[in-house]
Amino acid sequence: MLPESGERARRAQLARIITGHVCLHASMTGSRMAAPLLALNQGHGKAAVGLLVALFALTQIFLSLPAGRYADRHGLRRPVGLAVIASSVGVGLAAIWPTYPVLCLTALLCGGAVGAATIAVQRHVGRMATSTAERRQAFSWLAIAPAASNFLGPFASGLVIDLARYQAAFVLLACMPLVGWTLLRSARELPEEPVASRGGAAWDLLLGPGMRRLLLMNWFMTASWDLHGFMVPVLGHERGLQASAIGSILGGFALAAACVRIVMPLFAGRLQEWVLITGATAAAGVLFLLYPLTSTALEMGICSAALGFVLSVVQPTVMSMLHQITPRERHGEALAVRLIMVNASSVGMPLLFGMAGFLTGVTGVFLTMGVILACGSRLGLGLRGLGDDQDESGH
Repeated sequence: MLPESGERARRAQLARIITGHVCLHASMTGSRMAAPLLALNQGHGKAAVGLLVALFALTQIFLSLPAGRYADRHGLRRPVGLAVIASSVGVGLAAIWPTYPVLCLTALLCGGAVGAATIAVQRHVGRMATSTAERRQAFSWLAIAPAASNFLGPFASGLVIDLARYQAAFVLLACMPLVGWTLLRSARELPEEPVASRGGAAWDLLLGPGMRRLLLMNWFMTASWDLHGFMVPVLGHERGLQASAIGSILGGFALAAACVRIVMPLFAGRLQEWVLITGATAAAGVLFLLYPLTSTALEMGICSAALGFVLSVVQPTVMSMLHQITPRERHGEALAVRLIMVNASSVGMPLLFGMAGFLTGVTGVFLTMGVILACGSRLGLGLRGLGDDQDESGH
């Protein structure tokens, strides 16, 4: 009875942590849609909006390592508590002073807070597990949280914007982290253990077989995700769609992503990883080529959901293959390199998309990305056999 009771308690705690994380993350995703839309309505150009979106990821680049060390020293509650304060204050400022400089400050605070909280939550969930199988299951459930928040945040903020305008939406988004804190604060802290440190540069991992190719394929996925999140509101604004319609389009993307992450364990083992990565990247290229041809919110929503499906196939597959082609003792460094590249892309690509949209128009950006993905998907063929070879060698 006691082991069964302990298992139920761990599952209940994991459910509270994931739900709390969804609330905190949804505040950021909703703000990341509402802030650019408000900036566009205030007359700011695409480049300024691109800068605003980029700021949501900027602080994560510089805070990742300090946030990880802080979580190692203080566990879960203190890092998450500080993140909740920063996120609620940042979004609350946008509700009080909805000006472009304040929106930029909101992006910095909200993005950095969510990044720091994510590190603390991931660390805690990994240490909660008592076996490898349990850890894999826990992280599978945790992976649903960003997808769920990508639906909840944009959909809720878009609905409130249409009903009560932007300031009311920011008030709602500022309250979401507080709701998340009521769930996360009850999590039981785990005994701390000393973390072994090792020297050496993490970037020499790029010299490993297939590492650069795999990270480039991962960049294709990240850039596609960033382009969709940034350019769809711009495209919807140009076509006169309401904020709730734009939020629903982005929500369809997130909902499809969440569904894929729930069912993927059922079929992922039946296909080789290089096949999934190559096929999904090529399919994303085709969808980006089709996107500008859509003329209604429904057609855009179908493309959005399909894109969410194929891109969500890539991410967990890349994570799995990353563990296979890097030495076991350097998995953490490999994940850190990937995270820095993801956040750097999230900062740089919206700026590039904003300038490209100014020069070529929104349609040109979608078509260019479609061609890049369709042609670049061939790089995935070079990943054939890498994971299998590493498995045979004990890695």
